[in-house]
Amino acid sequence: MNPPNEFPDDFSSFPPIPFALFVPPENPNPNSTAAPSQTSIEDPSSAHLLSFTVPKKRRRGRPHRPATSFQVPQILNGGFNSNALASSSGSISAHSIRHNAENPSSSAKAGPDMSDEIIVISKESTAEALIALSAGFPADSLTEEEIDFGVIRVIGGIEQVNYILIRNHIIAKWRENVSNWVTKDIFVNSIPKHCHALLDSTYNYLVSHGYINFGIAPAVKEKIPAEPSKPSVIIIGAGLAGLAAARQMMRFGFKVTVLEGRKRAGGRVYTKKMEGGIRVCQAAADLGGSVLTGTLGNPLGIVARQLGYSLHKIRDKCPLYNVEGKPVDHDMDMKVESVFNHLLDKASRLRQLMGGVSVDVSLGSALETFWHVSGNAVNAEEMNLFNWHLANLEYANAGLLSKLSLAFWDQDDPYDMGGDHCFLPGGNGRLVQALAENVPILYEKTVHTIRYGSDGVQILAGSQVFEGDMVLCTVPLGVLKSGSIKFIPELPQRKLDGIKRLGFGLLNKVAMLFPHVFWGTDLDTFGHLSDDSSRRGEFFLFYSYATVAGGPLLLALVAGEAAHKFESMPPTDAVTRVLQILKGIYEPQGISVPEPIQTVCTRWGSDPFSLGSYSNVAVGASGDDYDILAESVGDGRLFFAGEATNRRYPATMHGAFLSGLREAANMANYANARALRIKLNRNPSKNAHSCASLLADLFREPDLEFGSFSVIFGRRNADPKSTAILRVTFNDPRKKSHDGSRPDQQYSNKLLFQQLQSHFNQQQQLHVYTLLSRQQALELREVRGGDEMRLNYLCEKLGVKLVGRKGLGPSADSVIALIKAERGNRKPASTLSSLKSGTSKLKPGTLKRKLVRRAKIMRNINVSPLSANSNLAIGKLPEENKNSVQVVSNTLGSGQNDSEVLKQ
Repeated sequence: MNPPNEFPDDFSSFPPIPFALFVPPENPNPNSTAAPSQTSIEDPSSAHLLSFTVPKKRRRGRPHRPATSFQVPQILNGGFNSNALASSSGSISAHSIRHNAENPSSSAKAGPDMSDEIIVISKESTAEALIALSAGFPADSLTEEEIDFGVIRVIGGIEQVNYILIRNHIIAKWRENVSNWVTKDIFVNSIPKHCHALLDSTYNYLVSHGYINFGIAPAVKEKIPAEPSKPSVIIIGAGLAGLAAARQMMRFGFKVTVLEGRKRAGGRVYTKKMEGGIRVCQAAADLGGSVLTGTLGNPLGIVARQLGYSLHKIRDKCPLYNVEGKPVDHDMDMKVESVFNHLLDKASRLRQLMGGVSVDVSLGSALETFWHVSGNAVNAEEMNLFNWHLANLEYANAGLLSKLSLAFWDQDDPYDMGGDHCFLPGGNGRLVQALAENVPILYEKTVHTIRYGSDGVQILAGSQVFEGDMVLCTVPLGVLKSGSIKFIPELPQRKLDGIKRLGFGLLNKVAMLFPHVFWGTDLDTFGHLSDDSSRRGEFFLFYSYATVAGGPLLLALVAGEAAHKFESMPPTDAVTRVLQILKGIYEPQGISVPEPIQTVCTRWGSDPFSLGSYSNVAVGASGDDYDILAESVGDGRLFFAGEATNRRYPATMHGAFLSGLREAANMANYANARALRIKLNRNPSKNAHSCASLLADLFREPDLEFGSFSVIFGRRNADPKSTAILRVTFNDPRKKSHDGSRPDQQYSNKLLFQQLQSHFNQQQQLHVYTLLSRQQALELREVRGGDEMRLNYLCEKLGVKLVGRKGLGPSADSVIALIKAERGNRKPASTLSSLKSGTSKLKPGTLKRKLVRRAKIMRNINVSPLSANSNLAIGKLPEENKNSVQVVSNTLGSGQNDSEVLKQ
């Protein structure tokens, strides 16, 4: 559907921020001792590493600060250098083990390596690794998303190395020609046969999560089925996040409806056509998001390539002019910029010294304190120049420095895309128009209520009601903060708190179309100083669009406190002030400044569909809040996307786009889980054995394991109240007690425990189950005193009963189906190397099978005999577990599946 030709008078600005390539430091906490200006990987063998330069961010108006560099393992002759791999593989696995020990929901995959040898796919493995790095993948480890998807079975082994090589090769192959649809078949001959299962897992992950085969190329568009075959999805907002998700979901076969409050698509990305004059000058003005920040791996750069659009590199030249309009002395400029960068470094060191206290301190207070106590004698112009740099920093963050978190304001620096910053000739609206083509968008639909529940969702827009299976909310953080959309039931407190903590700032623009270019075409930016610190962000930076807009266009930026005052400034006053600045700069040079043909002033703070420009980490917030905003709600019914849900790339256009691809994968995953659950529920008797088999397979890789207790749960739902399945295994002769139970301790269930165990004293195992919340499972894990004490806590404190597989009831089938769908293509492993609660060890050896990490995180416990005919628990059963109340005699009803051998 094509939007009307009319556009609203209020626009939003969403200028992106430069970010760096993803090589996360060993300790990403800003309170660590790592130097703030460096991001690197520990290098035990630098002779085998390749340097990779990445610019720092936050320097949009000026040349970048001196570039820092990464070092990635060098790959020679199609394979990893053995020495580099030996050192890096150990560090990767150690990091993975630490991560998973702290996060039981992210577990390693069990099983033997597929091969003892590292495969050789391409002689360009180094270049392929750098391409994958630009797409956000670490050079020598896995992302959490990859681990959750189950791309490999063992973390840290040769299978992981081979997976990384295959992943990099597939990404690089598609990047060679992003207009093609890359099929799995083209890799079959280049990848050894024993790795074809790994190829399947890798390819399915990259396609489903939108790392390849995305965008608007004809080869991609033709994959959208003519008729949807899957449930309906409602997407609120036709910005970049909503459009990316909509196109991806349509390709997956879902029925998609996009509700947009404005008369146009694009959200905070808006290109307005300006024209006028006797000779009719025309130009395209980006009143919202304007800069593609980093072109190495930027998905919007890929979309531009698919459309055949060229990009214009923003040149580094950015002269500054003082209050009188005279050029700032070059030496003074360099001196103050050096001091400013030094103060940023001192602020970073300060937060390291302060530790957690820095969370409650603003970046502005630290910078201004250091400036005043620096002891440098400064004149008025140097002070004005320092204030200009503060304004530029407020522009980069769309927030007042007095409200930015000292601890986490730059938490996204390690993920900077890298590459040039660019304008798109003709404006970013060209991308929006292409992405919105053939997407079912309903304009002028202002959503005010979202209802979600087990049966689906209802969206209320005015007097209309839209129903669907799932809903994706992509409205800006400012709208969420305002409470203009009512959620029924209310959002979890955790998400409400995250919405409140994150900052949402403001940036405005004045676009001016002139009869001709009087400022020259040899630069893309220039700046102007102010002698009033409260107005330091008022028209502090100018963008010259003459080379890309199709006409003589200038944009003046308003940041910081001045951006808020600008909201109430009469447009005529704003234009008059800008012309005064331009005349002060150019008329002394003998250049006449003409009256503009047309002007537009943005008011993003007053726009009811944005209420601001883009997000930042405010005092009291952290990067975790971006993840909290991204969490789904309502058991896979309500999802969230947008730049404020993207921890790596917040406040950027590509961050919004990537969040849409991310949530498309999440929604498809939940939909597949529900489809499997419905299939099982339609014929319970026929599928009873199937569920029992699924349960047995899932417990081969439990998420938690302690003593004789194992737990599985859905990993994509971080809600502590989400349902988990607990299994207790009796009479495992391999388990020894390490919990130090005293023989004189008496528990109410000890005799029953002993009786049931003695019933299975012929090396036979009994599995009994119950449903409980994720939080209860974590609490149970912390109980000390051995299995008997845990059993007592489970029965007496939590008031649950243990039953057989059949006693769990249909509610468990739903949980089983969900977990199975989440684990996707993960193959059941023959051994357990899951990272659960405890310690882990690395077996010695070279890059052979012995390198595989075996993480044994169980508390091995002696279990006393139990009676199979006894009721294990007395007490009140929690509401969510009523379906699992059965007599214990049912425990034997599931036959062989309940007697499955527990692997170590």
